[in-house]
Amino acid sequence: MLLSYAFDFSVWEIWGALFYGGRVVIVPYLVSRSPEEFYKLLHDEGVTVLNQTPSSFRQLIEAEERLGMQELALRFVIFGGEALEMQSLMPWFKRHGDQVPKLVNMYGITETTVHVTYRPLSVNDTAGGSVIGHPIPDLQLYLLDQHRQPVPIGVPGEMYVGGAGVARGYLNRPELTNDRFIADPFIPRVGARLYKTGDLAR
Repeated sequence: MLLSYAFDFSVWEIWGALFYGGRVVIVPYLVSRSPEEFYKLLHDEGVTVLNQTPSSFRQLIEAEERLGMQELALRFVIFGGEALEMQSLMPWFKRHGDQVPKLVNMYGITETTVHVTYRPLSVNDTAGGSVIGHPIPDLQLYLLDQHRQPVPIGVPGEMYVGGAGVARGYLNRPELTNDRFIADPFIPRVGARLYKTGDLAR
């Protein structure tokens, strides 16, 4: 657990481990400020699943270059919290390949209970732009135009998220809630809602 428990990503860091019989390694504050010490902690604790913002992972890649590659137990590195620049992963892929550990990009927002999509990454993904993948199983993702109609494949549209993880609204902010949380026109169920993300995708 590298991130503050006040950050929504920490929900996944804590319960993603504990619900599946894992152990949460809490990173000491000073270690979190030193990429070299953090890299050593990953090695010494045998960390298997690492959650990272892309900017933190870039620092970890650079620390590994300075320290020399050590044998890590990592099975997965999960990205979230900010946009991932695919080219930044090239030094990691050159040293580790793209199978073990598996790098996974996740797109998410607090209003949809953290994660919305996931994309297991390969070295081929570094040739293009940001890839966020497919919705996680309990959510739906729609790309809509300004009339809230689905856009054709390849055409940019605003992302709307529906499903079990969508929040009910903002506390004591009815106007903002009405603007961002709308009735779901694609699922004929009472109370079904979509969250208007403001983000564009193709």
